Amino acid sequence: MAQTLPKPALRPLLPADVAVLAAILVAAVEQLTGEDYSASQQEAWAATADDEEAFGKRLASQLTLVATLQNSPVGFASLKGADHIDMLYVHPGVAGQGIGSMLCDALERLAGGRGAKKLTVEASDNAEPFFAKRGYVASQRNTVNVNGEWLANTTMQKSLSEQKGATQ
Repeated sequence: MAQTLPKPALRPLLPADVAVLAAILVAAVEQLTGEDYSASQQEAWAATADDEEAFGKRLASQLTLVATLQNSPVGFASLKGADHIDMLYVHPGVAGQGIGSMLCDALERLAGGRGAKKLTVEASDNAEPFFAKRGYVASQRNTVNVNGEWLANTTMQKSLSEQKGATQ
């Protein structure tokens, strides 16, 4: 007999989520970005979540959604302002199971609801194919200094206007 898998759910950020979301960011960076970034780059990137108070303030200052499976957080995404995806991380244990797409779908709907005509993201090299598949178009390559290490990413943009009525 086939077993029914638990359905993922979305909810707003809760103050108690900060430590587990920091752990998800670290796990995602350490386990999912090795083909695109060196060990020292991964270490510097993961360290952005070391200061949980600062990380929590960053999450709380944005519209942050938490993806859960059986009420346990497994991913999160944040919308900075009305039109910029600042963070989108999924725990490696559930990568490729639609959690990232569910989070991105929700941010796109929320951004559109806030009047955004387009959505931008600075996609890491490992996330660029995910966003490209969703209709985001690369507009420029960037090199950013993160905790003393230089990391490359790509600014990508998606027009939200063609979605009106399509997702209702």
